[in-house]
Amino acid sequence: MNLTGRGSLDGAIPCAFAGTTIVVRHDGTVTRELTLPPDYPALLADLKARVRTAQHQAHRAVNTQMLSLYWQIGDAIRTRQQAGGWGTKVVNRLAADLRAEFPNMKGFSPSNMYAMRSFAGAWPSEAILLRPVGKLGWGQIQDLLNKLDDPETRDWYAAAADAGGWTRDVLANQIMNRTRERFGAAPSNFAGHLEAGDSELAQQLAKDPYVFDFLGLSAGVAERDLEQALMDRMVDTLRELGTGFAFVGRQVHFDVAGDDFYLDLLFFEIPQLRYVVVELKIGKFEPGYAGQLGFYVALVDDKLRNPDVHKPTVGLLMCRDRNETVVRYSLGATTSPVAVATYTYDALPPEEQAALPSEADVVRALMSATATVQANWNASPTSTTRITEGKSLADDK
Repeated sequence: MNLTGRGSLDGAIPCAFAGTTIVVRHDGTVTRELTLPPDYPALLADLKARVRTAQHQAHRAVNTQMLSLYWQIGDAIRTRQQAGGWGTKVVNRLAADLRAEFPNMKGFSPSNMYAMRSFAGAWPSEAILLRPVGKLGWGQIQDLLNKLDDPETRDWYAAAADAGGWTRDVLANQIMNRTRERFGAAPSNFAGHLEAGDSELAQQLAKDPYVFDFLGLSAGVAERDLEQALMDRMVDTLRELGTGFAFVGRQVHFDVAGDDFYLDLLFFEIPQLRYVVVELKIGKFEPGYAGQLGFYVALVDDKLRNPDVHKPTVGLLMCRDRNETVVRYSLGATTSPVAVATYTYDALPPEEQAALPSEADVVRALMSATATVQANWNASPTSTTRITEGKSLADDK
């Protein structure tokens, strides 16, 4: 429809159809624009959430069925191998026959069949599918089997991966960084300042050491640079702190009777409903650090904590090094619940770092290998090319 006349009309004309408005523009064209009901955005958001939930549940159901199948295949192989009748060739033939029968299904390679057998051997009851490991992906389960020998340790990482929503790469990194060994390992005075059950919970929050290999830093950086790097990689920082940590603030300001104080980092541990004050130190632990951190813990307890809802605030001091005896005396003299942990920028522990060859050793080994290849190549009577100083040069003509 075209509406023209002396002057252009641009306006909205109510329409008899509910929720529709006719708009006549300057050029005379007519369009219809839908006026949405007030509750439409909320409904759309709710339906999107329902779809995502259904997708997630469907994925979980498919994964559970696949793991159940893999466990049954693995258990069948394990049972027959234990009876003494099945060897490697029989398993390889079984893999080939299953691939031939189900060409569109992946997972029936010989190596995967042996992984299924290990799966059933590590968790002999199919009821394992109801436990955290049954909620993981097949790749994660393979990493648990290949990287860990202790059943209890496997179950711990499986539960942590499920609770934290770890991807396969994250799980592998947590295993490499020995996360389980570091949980609750930092010295603290929690037992003397918190109730028995609560002190045990709080101790679980204090790793030692914290591994900040994802920051790409080295010794000698300033505290503010370390703090900024942790902020820039907040997702990784929260993951290293542990499942359930939420970031509250950086350089959190407190006015105490006209004096200004700033604590480095403040987090909230959601499962335990408690604030965690984190102070960073780039050097070795000093006794005064514990008193400073205790002061900040008392401030947060007084200014932010709701005693009817929140558990007592705890403090976590992170330093590069510490003298265990000095730490013990300092914690004994501190009236607030605090822990003293170390941190490292290296993924490997010191003893394994020390076992690695130095850069000079690697260079010497490469030069020696190059010299050997060069000598063998030039000595060959059929060689038409000479290697000189690591470069391949055509013979002079």
